[in-house]
Amino acid sequence: MYKIILSALFVLSLSSCNSYKYGTEGNAQKSNLTMGVVKSKVIKGETSQDEILKLFGSPNLVSKNKSNLEVWSYNRMSVEQKAGSTDFFAGERASQSSSSRSFDLIITFDANDVVSDYSVVATAF
Repeated sequence: MYKIILSALFVLSLSSCNSYKYGTEGNAQKSNLTMGVVKSKVIKGETSQDEILKLFGSPNLVSKNKSNLEVWSYNRMSVEQKAGSTDFFAGERASQSSSSRSFDLIITFDANDVVSDYSVVATAF
């Protein structure tokens, strides 16, 4: 009986060794949402909604403009933390800092679901 309980605990402990990182499902892929990809792949009057979906995935926001045309918005934001350091001998302490970057792509489609216009807003602060 002791061996069965010990075996069960061993199997249970091995199955709990898998780690899970919040916000990731399987293998995380690098985003295609970059200025280079937008400029080279998004062509006014040619690129279809299906091609946009294949490039960037589902948009963050879908809306209609005043002309009742569909508008898709994509957003990518990143924050980089820089840790501070302390020099105990000199009595100096550097503060922690962070920088943020935001990349927004707004695509307007015509009545045939083809890109009629797009704009990009990139910020860094």
